[in-house]
Amino acid sequence: MKPYTRGQDLMDLKQLLAIVTVSETRSVTRAAEILHLVQPAVTRQIRLLEQELGVTLFERNRHGMQPTDAGEAMVKHARRVLHDVARAKAEVGPSLGSVRGLVAMGLLPSTTELLAVPLVEAVAAQYPGIKLRLRVGYSGDLQQHLDRGEVDAALLYEAQGGPTLNTRPLLSEKLWAVAAKGSGLATRDSVPLAELTRHALALPATGQGIRTLLNLAAAAENLELEPAVETDSMDVQKRLAMSGGFWSALPACCLVSDLAEGRVEAAPLEAPVIERSIILVTARDALTRQAVKAVSDIVAALASDLVKAGDWPSGRLPSA
Repeated sequence: MKPYTRGQDLMDLKQLLAIVTVSETRSVTRAAEILHLVQPAVTRQIRLLEQELGVTLFERNRHGMQPTDAGEAMVKHARRVLHDVARAKAEVGPSLGSVRGLVAMGLLPSTTELLAVPLVEAVAAQYPGIKLRLRVGYSGDLQQHLDRGEVDAALLYEAQGGPTLNTRPLLSEKLWAVAAKGSGLATRDSVPLAELTRHALALPATGQGIRTLLNLAAAAENLELEPAVETDSMDVQKRLAMSGGFWSALPACCLVSDLAEGRVEAAPLEAPVIERSIILVTARDALTRQAVKAVSDIVAALASDLVKAGDWPSGRLPSA
């Protein structure tokens, strides 16, 4: 690696944006397309940063541009810097209202069907000065984004307590058995967990929140839970259930349109009842900003209204 020499430009935002985009796409060519640059320009940004740092940030393999350990560490810092710069621009820019700023909100994949569009619409209507950035991910991933300061607030199954986080219970909801049209679930009031285990199952991968709940419930009932397919995609779970070859278990909030349009059938799991709790977690320093508090309050109000209206299937508010 060529050593960094005095007089070279210090790292800038273009370089940080380049390494983040290459890391996400694993391709210099694709990164150049996204950044509206020519490929040599992206390569040059990376080379300049590597020379300044004195380390190799990427290695090319059969999977594309793979970040080295140093690259992974630098990408994390770069994301934080880019997020802070975007937040600063939003907060000090021309005012479109009394509350303004950039708010990065993390949503669980299962909640996007009910919350994403209403949240965007409500923020735009009530706080036109707020720029909203939605990040969708599983609970563990969103927790990491919170810890790194890449999101200001997030919906999680659970979070480690501590002085840096503020938690707010939103609701609890049952997990449902899901299968293809014609499975008979549409006429069922409930499905015993023991019955679910007798089918070929497509379930979340080990370590994900819903899978952990299912494993604990099965162990308590002395049942074996051996999925035929594991996946980290909720959409894949649903598609496999629709195919007719598999049953699955999901929260009903992600099935609302599928049930309404007859693509799947579902019924709550019983014996035992399996519930997950959703909490709204906010970094304490972020909560002091008016924009973050405003968005958090809208999320909480939307969830409460959906449960009260019966539009969040089997949803139960903390006080209920």
